Amino acid sequence: MLNTYNWVIELLLSFIYGGLIGFEREYRGEQAGFRTNILVCIGSCLLMNLSLELPTIFSHLNVNSVIRMDPGRIASYTIASMGFLGGGAIIKGKNIIKGLTTAAGLWLVTAIGLSIGAGFYLPATITTLLSLFVLYFLRQIRKTIPKRYSALLKIQCNCRYESFELIKEILENYPFEVEFINYSYLKEKNIMNYKIFISSHKKIKPKNLIDELLSIPSLTYISWTEGVTVR
Repeated sequence: MLNTYNWVIELLLSFIYGGLIGFEREYRGEQAGFRTNILVCIGSCLLMNLSLELPTIFSHLNVNSVIRMDPGRIASYTIASMGFLGGGAIIKGKNIIKGLTTAAGLWLVTAIGLSIGAGFYLPATITTLLSLFVLYFLRQIRKTIPKRYSALLKIQCNCRYESFELIKEILENYPFEVEFINYSYLKEKNIMNYKIFISSHKKIKPKNLIDELLSIPSLTYISWTEGVTVR
């Protein structure tokens, strides 16, 4: 009976701790929000309790039995399977990735549930409090950290040396860094293709830059893509 009470208490703690983290995710408008985090935490707690109880359930088996009990196996598979659920929370679009914090939160909630199920109440409590601090307060601190913006500028122009000199002169007038320039030459069309990787700690506004570049007569094509990783 005492063991049953412990199960109930641990499941209720998992409900509360998962709900606290889930509330923050729900408040931020994430898809994996209040209910999802609660279910993940309760489920992992239950699986951890089941894992710990298996040796007792099969204690009547002797060393000659083909069944081998590993209390850590269910817990390890719980963490591994969480990768699928976390992967579903990550949204990858054109030059943008969202949901990494939510996926990490689901993984963390799983760990909290497993810890509660194993009886490590204090570590689970501290982890929950630290997680809430990260999600609520570090979000504000993060806004004050200078962010590195990056962009890829693609230019196609007729193969004339003065064209590239004009491009460099225009770029030098803007407060960003040119990481490097990649170029290729199409001999049959006498065309140069430039890929210019740009980075800055300030938000880059390309409109004026593009307008200036378009004033170069030899340019035949220009494009601007933000958020491209400089390689």
